[in-house]
Amino acid sequence: MAAYTITQSLNGFSKLFTVKLWNSWIKEAVNQNSAQKALFLFRQMKQKGLEPNNLTFPFIAKACAKISNLKYSQTIHNQILKSPFGSDIFIQTTMVDMYIKCDQVDYAYKVFERMPERDVAAWNAMLIGFAQLGFFDKVLSLFGGMRFAGIHPDSVTVVGLSLGVLSAKSLELVKGVHSFGIQIGVAVNVTVANTWIAVYAKCGDLASAKKVFDEIDAVRTVISWNSMIAGYANFENFPGAFYLYRRMLVDGIRPDASSIVSLISSFVQPEALFQGMLIHSHGIQLGCDLNLSVINTLISMYSKCGDVNSARFLFDCMSNRTCVSWTVMISGYAEKGNMDEAMTLFYSMEKAGETPDLVTVLSLVSGCGQTGSLELGKWIDSYAKSKGFKDDVMVCNALIDMYSKCGSICDAREVFRAMPERTIVSWTSMISGCAVNGEFGEALDLFHQIRGLGFKPNHITFLAVLQACTHAGCLDKGWEFFNMMITVYDINPGLDHYSCMADLLGRKGKLIEALEFVLNMPIKPDAGIWSALLSACKVHHNAEIGKHVANRLFEMEPQVAAPYVEMANIYASTGKWDGVAMTRLLMKRNNVSKSPGQSLVHVNGKSHRFTVEDRSHPEGVLIYTLLDYLAFQLKDNGYSLYLGDIPEMEMV
Repeated sequence: MAAYTITQSLNGFSKLFTVKLWNSWIKEAVNQNSAQKALFLFRQMKQKGLEPNNLTFPFIAKACAKISNLKYSQTIHNQILKSPFGSDIFIQTTMVDMYIKCDQVDYAYKVFERMPERDVAAWNAMLIGFAQLGFFDKVLSLFGGMRFAGIHPDSVTVVGLSLGVLSAKSLELVKGVHSFGIQIGVAVNVTVANTWIAVYAKCGDLASAKKVFDEIDAVRTVISWNSMIAGYANFENFPGAFYLYRRMLVDGIRPDASSIVSLISSFVQPEALFQGMLIHSHGIQLGCDLNLSVINTLISMYSKCGDVNSARFLFDCMSNRTCVSWTVMISGYAEKGNMDEAMTLFYSMEKAGETPDLVTVLSLVSGCGQTGSLELGKWIDSYAKSKGFKDDVMVCNALIDMYSKCGSICDAREVFRAMPERTIVSWTSMISGCAVNGEFGEALDLFHQIRGLGFKPNHITFLAVLQACTHAGCLDKGWEFFNMMITVYDINPGLDHYSCMADLLGRKGKLIEALEFVLNMPIKPDAGIWSALLSACKVHHNAEIGKHVANRLFEMEPQVAAPYVEMANIYASTGKWDGVAMTRLLMKRNNVSKSPGQSLVHVNGKSHRFTVEDRSHPEGVLIYTLLDYLAFQLKDNGYSLYLGDIPEMEMV
């Protein structure tokens, strides 16, 4: 009997040792991101008759979470319930986390609610789950329940709260969480500080993000630097991001792929192309050039900086393309106005077996709006409907904008009226569409409907309604909405709002008032505002104010041709030919050249570009023969092409 007991004990010890060994193999597979291997090992372990213990299930739950597989997660959950560890608090917490990673927050909450006992880790897992999905109300409710249960919050709790308030985009709430974190003594935790840097930047307060960053000088990690660089990228502040990256290198911190992605995301203007190329080169030296996210971001950077050929070279060199890879390249062509190449790539994407997603469709719709490609836009509308994308409010908003820019306000109305739910963006897009298509009355009616339905107009809504007033020349209404924005809705006007008012005053011939308005602005006027005022001077033939405004533009943008041309036209319209000659001389002295005018015509889904003095189109002989014939017919029928009102400089 004693011998049997000893043998039984030895067998039990052997099994325990074997389970421990299998656990170590499963753990290693999970840590190496080989979730499928971990699940395979778990299955083999069960087939050998070994029962998982309280350490096995957390590893397997983590593997299921990594691949976000609900079916596997539910299978593991059922096995846990049948095991002796169903009420283990650690295992139940991993179940909550597993369901959250599978985007099944309802299942996670059911597990959480049924837990007989919850520690701070369990509360944190659920809190972060709600926060990541943007359920701000549930985050606050859960945090209240946590405090009521007497659970003391820790650094992870503060991270969850910070992510939760991010969805509300409320700077006051972020500062409140920050104060709470200081109060409970977790502000020194670098993970908390990194989260605050990111949250402050995303809420538009770069100064506070930088303050937090500066305060963690001694314990900064690469994530701290990446968070701050990403903050500058959110503001498209490439000089700030580039300077910070150099400081990071000086401090001896080795950048990673996330550093490169964050940095090159800030390079979105042509003047940033050189710095973008430098970072690309450094990324190759660091060995990040094979990272898929880095390559996709580089394609986007080159496209936005105007070097679409380099973007295409990178794309063509990729051996493994994802939907994101195809989309950023399609978007690059669409943003440049090359819809032919964008659509060719779109068809190639489908042919390669890659399914276009929501962002792909939005890129194409935006491109159609930019180029006025109405027929192609209608085709994409039908495509979006057939694939179920039109159920998304963002696609409908983009379609309203596209149809409006293409001059088809009826189609825009049809999309708007068919929407089951409308956001403030939907209403704003429709108001803007009415504004650019001369439907002033309808734009105002929509604005009043917004207020009646309880929507709060934002700064873009007011910009749209001010544009409507500008196009209609309604100065009194313009002042009414401008003042309403400030006094009723506590919105500080931006440059675009001031530009609208300056343009409106100028169109009404109140040039002195417009100039005083611009000079007394609380923010520095940009070239757009001065250009709007110069155009008004041209309309009203005011050379005196025009000269003052043009000189401002010559200082701000000495290489841009438009102000020189406008000023010469103003002089010509008032008979001041000495002024015309002087402006031409200044233009020549500054080596300013005027780009030739272009026309874009869409025929059978193809774009055809025509440039002044360029007759190189393949069908040029036929086209210009037909144009000459039409001109002859007009003349024969008593019509003439009268160009007398066009000043000499515009015909250059």
